[in-house]
Amino acid sequence: MSKIFLTGFPGFLGSELLPRILSPDNDKVAICLVQEKFLADAERRVGALESEYPHLENRLELLVGDITQPNLALGKPKKLQKSIIEIFHLAAVYDLSVERSLGMRVNVDGTRNMLDFAADCGGLERFQYVSTCYVSGRYAGIFRELDLAKGQKFNNYYEETKFLAELEVQKRMVAGLPTTIYRPAIVVGDSRTGATQKYDGPYYVMRWLLRQPLVAVLPVVGDPDTVRVNLVPSDFVVDAIAELSGQAKSLGKVYQLADPNPLTVDELIRELGRATGRLVIRVPAPWEASKLAIDFLPGVYRLMQIPSSAIDYFVHPTHYTCDNTVEDLAGTGVELPSFLGYLDRLVRFVKQHPEIGSDAMV
Repeated sequence: MSKIFLTGFPGFLGSELLPRILSPDNDKVAICLVQEKFLADAERRVGALESEYPHLENRLELLVGDITQPNLALGKPKKLQKSIIEIFHLAAVYDLSVERSLGMRVNVDGTRNMLDFAADCGGLERFQYVSTCYVSGRYAGIFRELDLAKGQKFNNYYEETKFLAELEVQKRMVAGLPTTIYRPAIVVGDSRTGATQKYDGPYYVMRWLLRQPLVAVLPVVGDPDTVRVNLVPSDFVVDAIAELSGQAKSLGKVYQLADPNPLTVDELIRELGRATGRLVIRVPAPWEASKLAIDFLPGVYRLMQIPSSAIDYFVHPTHYTCDNTVEDLAGTGVELPSFLGYLDRLVRFVKQHPEIGSDAMV
């Protein structure tokens, strides 16, 4: 049996990816690297996956380890490395407010450790790496799939550390490590069910509107008519990675899993108002003052529950092209659904699941 090594389990994307890459049509098995503190959650997730997808039975193995440690805290993993043909590295701190020390340890050092691990896998056919569109930082203009270091500044340490991590991956790719890189935009819930594991990004605004009566007040920063918010549903991201990872022509490529025609902030607010049943009263607000108010004025964050780090993405100056993605997914059946076609499902899920929070897995 061919062995796949996957990090980021039992996270949402990793969990959803496994049934696609371990299809009934192949004999692959997956070894999922799991931190000790998430082992119980991972065991429950394996049980749920095997129940929902019978073809996964006896094809998922949990291995306790830690990407922030040399050799992934696996001791001497030579025997394991000899059996691995493919690595999916999804593990990262997905948190806009992450402290730099933690972001460096998990996103940068963890990726270096994974690259070192991959280099000793003699039969490795592909290192599949999940980055983010926001390695662009605040680059003003068009950011292409072949772009990376453009002298950009960063909104937060999440962006910076993911940028530094992808630099490491691209160095190894140039040096000969067989690699494919995926850069999702802002990921929201499943377009078919609305399901998600945590509420962040546009969910902050959605939940703020839902907590207000039928007439809702929303502070609006920047120029909502020109700034665009690039949103993609989780099932598109997972389906795209599953499809592209199996293509020979994807070797050595970078794919921005983004919407080529994203909504403006104005359009997004209008649609969020419609989907939540709220008449939105917009109050123009200065960008930096709004962030300071959230961080330092007593009661503002407690009232709105919108972190200051999220405000930056409503004045984001970058537009993402996704030519590789569009070209290589053409004819595969994997298509980006229209945000307007599934927004109501996202809102319905939020209403039905108020218990879900915004905390990242760390």
